[in-house]
Amino acid sequence: MIVVTGATGNVGGRLVALLAAAGERVTAVSRRAAELPEGVRHVRGDLEDPAGLKDAFDGADALFLLVAGQDPRAVLDAARAGGVGRVVLLSSQGAGTRPEFYRHSAAFEDAVRRSGLEWTILRPGGFHSNAYAWAESVRGGRTVAAPFGDVGLPTVDPGDIAEVAAAVLREDGHAGRVYELTGPAPTTPRERAAAIGAALGTPVRFAEQTREEARAQMLHVMPEQVVEGTLAILGEPLEAERRAGPDVERVLGRAPRSFADWAVRNVAAFR
Repeated sequence: MIVVTGATGNVGGRLVALLAAAGERVTAVSRRAAELPEGVRHVRGDLEDPAGLKDAFDGADALFLLVAGQDPRAVLDAARAGGVGRVVLLSSQGAGTRPEFYRHSAAFEDAVRRSGLEWTILRPGGFHSNAYAWAESVRGGRTVAAPFGDVGLPTVDPGDIAEVAAAVLREDGHAGRVYELTGPAPTTPRERAAAIGAALGTPVRFAEQTREEARAQMLHVMPEQVVEGTLAILGEPLEAERRAGPDVERVLGRAPRSFADWAVRNVAAFR
């Protein structure tokens, strides 16, 4: 049995569906009720309460773990006690490139490495789906506002992350590996706005924010430390953050999906 935490998220929801379609026994863990594929067991749980996850872990073989909660060692101890032998951690590229800002992710990675379990770490860059933050302004005024309009980064499709996670959870040969998951090529915020416009069939205007305007907006949804790290990546990316890596293709045997493809498949959110 495979336990998926964050089972209602952009990655977790897709991962649950992929595993169920492949015939795996799946326990989906989330804090709220969820619509799940037939045959998937749901357990309400919170990574802040590792003791409350005992029912989810009992009889499990593998775990897909988010960076959430404050005590990764307690979660991993509970998983191991339930029978889990393999853990796949969804971390962040920033844990490798900017550990001074992404300390929480780096701490989870360290706990996973020390857990005694067979482990694999996934480090995605920015998600294509972060563009959902623009949906309201696109629907209301055909406008996207973002900082650093001409700085390119290779954002990644959450569906690709889910497919990589499904492969790593089900296959041998990935133990002890860290996979950097990015899209096929860097794109700028201005280019991503244009791609949404092309999917809609109508122009979308790009309005460049100042760094301070973006910072004030981000502070509503992110801790200050993560905001500073995110702005550093968006505005002054390191070479490792600009580079489109090969790991999606290495695991899946195909190129990662582009932002333009993602925009076409998810255009309904912007109408």
